Amino acid sequence: MGKRVLVIEDEPNIIEAINFILSRDGWSVDTHSNGHDAVDVVLAKAPNLVILDVMLPGRSGYDILKDLRAHPQTADLPVLMLTARGQNKDRDMAERLGASCFMTKPFSNAEVLEALRSLVPQ
Repeated sequence: MGKRVLVIEDEPNIIEAINFILSRDGWSVDTHSNGHDAVDVVLAKAPNLVILDVMLPGRSGYDILKDLRAHPQTADLPVLMLTARGQNKDRDMAERLGASCFMTKPFSNAEVLEALRSLVPQ
């Protein structure tokens, strides 16, 4: 039916920016803003891709990613990790846990689109 992305992010301005960018590119965008039940939301929504913030209320994006990789339904789901902290240790942690892509804030519209298009081909 089309490309569906779930954005798990707690900053309204980031949610709005990503929603705008992706909607214009033909994506159907769902959002969620806390870590408590993020895995359940991913399982329920069954998106083609998840954009996951590292620092969320309730649980970290790293913990959520670990759970997604351990679940058979989401083990291979593309996950773009998004963080304001772009240090090497953050990138290394994301890669170790199985992130498909890692991007730091602020990001450009073109960067986001390029990453998503490479993770979920047309």
